[in-house]
Amino acid sequence: MRDLDCGERAVYLLFELRRVNCKWCGVKPEYLSFVSPNANYSERFVLAIGKQCRVMAVTDIARLMRLDWNTVKDIDKIYMKEQLRRAGHPKPRVIGIDEISIKKRHVYRIVVSDLDQKRAIWFGGDGRSEADMDMFYAFLGKKAAKKIRLAVMDMWKPFRNSTRAHAPKAAILFDKFHVLRHLGEALDKIRKTEYARVTGDKRTFIKGQKYVLLSHRENLTNEGKHSLKLLLKANKRLNTAYILRESFDQLWTYNSEAWARKFFDNWKAQLRWQRLEPYEKFANMIEKHWDGIAAYCKPENKVALGFVEGLNNSVLQNKYREEAQHELTDYVKAA
Repeated sequence: MRDLDCGERAVYLLFELRRVNCKWCGVKPEYLSFVSPNANYSERFVLAIGKQCRVMAVTDIARLMRLDWNTVKDIDKIYMKEQLRRAGHPKPRVIGIDEISIKKRHVYRIVVSDLDQKRAIWFGGDGRSEADMDMFYAFLGKKAAKKIRLAVMDMWKPFRNSTRAHAPKAAILFDKFHVLRHLGEALDKIRKTEYARVTGDKRTFIKGQKYVLLSHRENLTNEGKHSLKLLLKANKRLNTAYILRESFDQLWTYNSEAWARKFFDNWKAQLRWQRLEPYEKFANMIEKHWDGIAAYCKPENKVALGFVEGLNNSVLQNKYREEAQHELTDYVKAA
């Protein structure tokens, strides 16, 4: 049985494991506390590998510990099952709902997080339909679902319908980052429209400036800030659209729905005569989903909205890193 290494040397334990003939459950191997569910490895070895899987790619761990990739993956599953057992069945009061793309051609899985405990509690479904979301509430149970007081999600209708059906006491709050993503897409459409509209030297200020325009100013390098300044000076319509995008962040600072509504009405009024059609469509979308945005004004709903987005980015980074390493391994073998 493989145990923790001693320096650079792999350590194996050799011992006799008795088999017990139980009259109730038949012949079973005796229970030893230091043996993991996979009898080829000790409990502390599995624990160590599981902790490494939290911060390292499976391929890296397999190479470092001289193990097969599938073995490390199996050990990680054992570790995660033990963590789930220790955590107990989730009883969340505030949940975050989002989907991640796991394959091309729009293949999705749903990720649900407990925002109070700041941990993922469910990953599943065969897509992002209402039936897939219902699977989470079936896992959670009716009693626990009725105790949810707030559900943070994007503006995807199936998520709302399922939540309203299974967690009727939960207020629905639309995630700020998903709303701002729609606004960023609208700004990019305006950039493309302006590139098609202008001619000559004016195009050179717009071409290749998507990242500069969509990023917040404080995240840009000095070179990026200089490019942004030239772009906004050269194109009045993009300058207006950029200022409106930057000011929209203020919507989430209000503790009163009345003041938040007044701000949005003023923001929307600034679109008149600007010929910014993507922004007008965005404003109409906000109107239709206002209740789920205004819910953030209530003090009890001031939750950490960035956790779900950060969790999903972490999942995606690990997935893409594993795919890249597998592709590199296949390439080396082929060579």
